[in-house]
Parts: sequence; C-alpha cells; structure tokens
Amino acid sequence: MPERQTAHPKYRAVLFDLDGTLLDTAPDFLTCTNRLLASKGMPLLTEDRIRRLVTHGSAGIVRGVFSLEQDHPDFEPIRQQLLALYFENLAEHTRPFPGIVELLAELAEHHIPWGIVTNKPERYTLAILEQLPLGAAPAAVICPDHVQHTKPHPESVLLALQQIAVPPEQAVLVGDHLRDIEAGLRAGTDTIAATYGYLDEDDDPSNWGAHYTVDCASQLAKLIF
Repeated sequence: MPERQTAHPKYRAVLFDLDGTLLDTAPDFLTCTNRLLASKGMPLLTEDRIRRLVTHGSAGIVRGVFSLEQDHPDFEPIRQQLLALYFENLAEHTRPFPGIVELLAELAEHHIPWGIVTNKPERYTLAILEQLPLGAAPAAVICPDHVQHTKPHPESVLLALQQIAVPPEQAVLVGDHLRDIEAGLRAGTDTIAATYGYLDEDDDPSNWGAHYTVDCASQLAKLIF
C-alpha cells in the first residue's frame, strides 16, 4: 500500500458538524426524552426513532413525539422541560463516533486545525466538550449564539475559518445533513456527507451535492490526508 503524502496535506483545516457527525449524542437525547415521556405517562421511544428525530433538534423532537407545532401553547413549555432534562445528562452516554478520536489525533500530528460548526446552542455545546475530552482541542467552535444566520447559511462556516485563518478553498466540512453540505458549498469549502449520522427517513445524501460521501467516520482520514 503506498504511503500517504504528508508533506503537502490535502486540506489546511477540517470543520465538523457536532451531533451525528463528530459525536453520537442520540443516546442522551433518548434518555431525556423517555424521562419526559415517562413523567407524562406516555409510551417510551426506541433508539432508532430518536436517531431520526435528533437531526431536527429539540423542536423536531417535540414535533415528532408530541405532535405539536411551534405555535401550540404547550410546545415551548414541553421543549424547555426536555432541554432541562437534557442538560442534566449531556454526556452520560454521548461518545465520539468510532474513528473520530484517532482522526483528531492524526490532525494534531500533522498540525491541521479543526473546528466545530453546529446549530446546537453554545450552552450545550461547550458543556459537552468540557465533559467529553477529545484529545486535541478545536481551534474554533461556532454555535448559533455567534452568528446571525445558522446553517445552511454559510456565515458560521466562514466565521470558523476566519478564526482558524484558513481560506475556504483550503478547508473541508463534514456533516450528516443537507444543511451542513449546503453551508459548506456556499462558503466555498469541499464537503463530505457523513451517512453514518442522523438521517431522516426521506434523506438521500446522494442528492446533497457533496464532494465525497462516507459510511463511517473511520473512512474520513483517507479523504482528508
């Protein structure tokens, strides 16, 4: 097998979506959602069901589980109950996807900075990162709190790259949702669709327009180096 060319790496920066790309957060969403359902005497969810809902955030979980739209008077109180339960156990079962820790170590070895671009609020994102050390620290963490427009708008991607001081054409963004790929494409980065993440039933990553597609995180290294 030929050796990888490391003198001139393909990218100077790598950006990751958080939930469903860098970290498998679904198990803790399942825990908090089922605690809320149990408190209301409702049937509990399976992990497969929560994995299809997590990509839409807390609002998507409330819509999907409680059949409530955002203009319903009970929607926001239930969402806040869910978020309070989630914050109590952010990293109880959450883990990096297999291959991620090794990839981050390899990025550090080659002095390639990496960052997180997520639609998850800063309060939850930073708390998870504090409780779940990943070895190498991110050079940028961009949350909705830091921008006017979230993904699929490119603002968060461009802000992360500005902080890392790498131009978009020398970076790649990895994500498990169409909005991630759209944000990267609109910002001018290469993109990798992570099909191991939280895909909804109607998702078809082959139609997202990503430069590359991977079925597991361990496949990322061969595209990045």
